Amino acid sequence: MIPMKRTTALLAAAAMSFVVSAGPVDGHHAFGAEFDRDAPIRLEGPIVKLEWVNPHTWIHLEHTRDDGSKEVWMVEGGTPNVLLRRGLRRDCLTPGTEIIVDGYQAKDHSLTRANGRDITFTDGTKIFLGSSGTGAPYEAEMLRARRQQGRC
Repeated sequence: MIPMKRTTALLAAAAMSFVVSAGPVDGHHAFGAEFDRDAPIRLEGPIVKLEWVNPHTWIHLEHTRDDGSKEVWMVEGGTPNVLLRRGLRRDCLTPGTEIIVDGYQAKDHSLTRANGRDITFTDGTKIFLGSSGTGAPYEAEMLRARRQQGRC
């Protein structure tokens, strides 16, 4: 029989070796850690790239500034699964599609990165893009109408 102190020491050593061998793990950020709720932003322009990946989708769009210069913004959205459940498919967000995004700028205002709250298409269809909460109940009907008209 193994004495109690030795058993405790062996368990502690095993636990410590497990923790050490686990290696680094990427953490998931909270909205407030990266984005500024006091810096709402509205971006308009064509999509230049779409990253339909977990844990967040990323829409890259070319926004024209007031002075006429152009810059590409990265807009974070919900997970692909969340957006699919809302009826938004990746083929609705192809490069060249003109969109308007309302959201919040990154805390580091020198970055061209934002968290998207809503995406509005040129026909007025508006979809909740955020990574939490639920979209408005009319979203599915609006997207169905877009598809019937061949716009998505």
